Amino acid sequence: MAQGRGSASHDVALGIALLCLLLLCEIGEAAVYTVGDSKGWTFNTVGWPKGKRFRAGDVLVFKYSSTAHNVVAVNAAGYSRCTTPRGSRVYKTGNDRIRLRKGTNYFICNFAGHCQAGMKIAVTAA
Repeated sequence: MAQGRGSASHDVALGIALLCLLLLCEIGEAAVYTVGDSKGWTFNTVGWPKGKRFRAGDVLVFKYSSTAHNVVAVNAAGYSRCTTPRGSRVYKTGNDRIRLRKGTNYFICNFAGHCQAGMKIAVTAA
């Protein structure tokens, strides 16, 4: 039996709708993590990601006193050297929500001495 005109476009539209639904489900499943758990974003947080599984799209919430700390998204060199490369994004609200991208995401506090005191994390998202 022959299909009528427009069947192919109907199938394409249905396929697009299903794809959108899958994407929404993916976004809806994103986990939210408070960095440092109940202690928040503070000194000696460097080990906080250990044992956790992160995915691209998950959200990290950094809670801290905005007068005492900040959060800077840096590259690997900035993380290892505790420096802020040019163009790094600086967050300073005290309640920052950052969506993870696939790969390793690096964050430091760039207040003097804080990164060196372990106020940095590297989070790898699959």
